[in-house]
Amino acid sequence: MNGPGPAAGRAAAEYRIEDLAHASGATVRTIRAYQDRGLLPTPERRGRANVYRDTHLSRLRQIADLLDRGYTLASIKELLEAWDTGRGLGGVLGLVAEVHGPWTDERADRITRAELDVRFGGAQDEQAVAEAVDLGVLERIPGREDEFLVPSPQELAVAVELHAAGVPLSAISGHLRELRGQVEQIASRFLEFTTEHVFARYLGHRPPTDADAAEAASLVRRLRPLAQQTVDAELARAMRTFATRHLDHHLTAEAPFTSGTTAHPPVPVALPPGTITAVERLVGRQQAAAFITAATERELQARTLDTLASSQAKLEKLDQID
Repeated sequence: MNGPGPAAGRAAAEYRIEDLAHASGATVRTIRAYQDRGLLPTPERRGRANVYRDTHLSRLRQIADLLDRGYTLASIKELLEAWDTGRGLGGVLGLVAEVHGPWTDERADRITRAELDVRFGGAQDEQAVAEAVDLGVLERIPGREDEFLVPSPQELAVAVELHAAGVPLSAISGHLRELRGQVEQIASRFLEFTTEHVFARYLGHRPPTDADAAEAASLVRRLRPLAQQTVDAELARAMRTFATRHLDHHLTAEAPFTSGTTAHPPVPVALPPGTITAVERLVGRQQAAAFITAATERELQARTLDTLASSQAKLEKLDQID
């Protein structure tokens, strides 16, 4: 035990607590705290020193991995006890891996600061960049001051399009914060719903058996896309409903049509569902509102021209009579 690390020439490596701390990345204080909590096996006592082995190093690495996955020390103790009694951690760690896995097929990308400025019209807005980092739309890359990680390229693309349409960056950030809070409520409710009706039977005991954890992990894989599919379908339904109402409101709102000094009341415009569906099939759902608006404006212009032409014809006819 006089060397700086594992003793040489032995069948199994031996560590002093300082050497174990160095090999595991934990502090001496942390190792002692784990011993007090029963997370580490009792070391061998040799004279006045404690002797640790590879089993202790392996256990410290297991604990570090579980902490990174979000487990508390109390739950880690239960999991390790299950491991020690032969129930195993394979199923449980498989379940954890499924839950922590990607919930979208979208892949992260990278973007330089110069590219970012170009995509947003060349403006160098430090406050907007700070907001994007705070929201997680951009993530700073250590050692790369001029480059960012983009966890969701689609989300960044939406911001680019909104800004190009004239929406201020501060308004986009505010809208995203509000939207995120609402979406998090939806996600929380979906998890509560599935836990109550699906996963409760697997997670009712702690820790779950290896078989139950493996079956729950399989269910996570099957149910993972359902949340996004449900939200996509409901969002499409809501957008269609509210976009139609919004368009109806603007088309039937009081307009400044006047003849001399007398204002005419607004003319209500009925948009049958069949018409909406036909337009959507023709130009697509996203372009339907714009198409109907443009068609309405064109019709109004045509009728105005027809009225003017008719009036002009009447005047010419009167002139001929005179």
